[in-house]
Amino acid sequence: MSKINKYIIGIDESGRGPLAGPIAVGAVLFRKKSYLKYFSGIRDSKKLSKKQREQWFKLAKIEKIKERIEYKVSCVSNTVIDKKGITYATECAIKRCLKRLGINPWECFVYLDGSLKAPNEYHNQRTIIGGDDKLRCISLAAVIAKVVRDKKMKKYSLIYPQYGFDSHNGYATREHRKKIKHFGTSKIHRISFLKNLTDKNL
Repeated sequence: MSKINKYIIGIDESGRGPLAGPIAVGAVLFRKKSYLKYFSGIRDSKKLSKKQREQWFKLAKIEKIKERIEYKVSCVSNTVIDKKGITYATECAIKRCLKRLGINPWECFVYLDGSLKAPNEYHNQRTIIGGDDKLRCISLAAVIAKVVRDKKMKKYSLIYPQYGFDSHNGYATREHRKKIKHFGTSKIHRISFLKNLTDKNL
């Protein structure tokens, strides 16, 4: 890696499609390219079990303490998603994560999953389709975002126990749709997403 791009950053999101809760973006900074070896075998978070994701998250915490990596997670609420849209909310979360990492944009190369993009000042960036299953830095970012968001949804399940957020994490499962039809919406539901659901869908 050149001196200009001395850090690698991986970015991915969790919770783009749910009917409730925030979207979470994870950004992981590897201080040296060689530190990627500590995450050999990590995969797309959707292909991992909850236990496996938590194990990878635990390893990330250990490597953070050793100062081999740094990571940040930003969650943007359903209120912002409803007012500004999911794209704006995602971009806002990415920007926050990168700012919190505190790295000069010229000193890193940013890899992002799917259609995600970093702010323009990060000149060295690449968006990779299916990146969460191809690059370890993105896979780890996805796992961290997923674990953090799931924990947040579990806390919401204590506030709104009637919806079962701890089991479906706000996604449009049949169980969740039935709960919405029966109880109506809560303060963490994305009203803009529910507009696309007809009575038949619910």
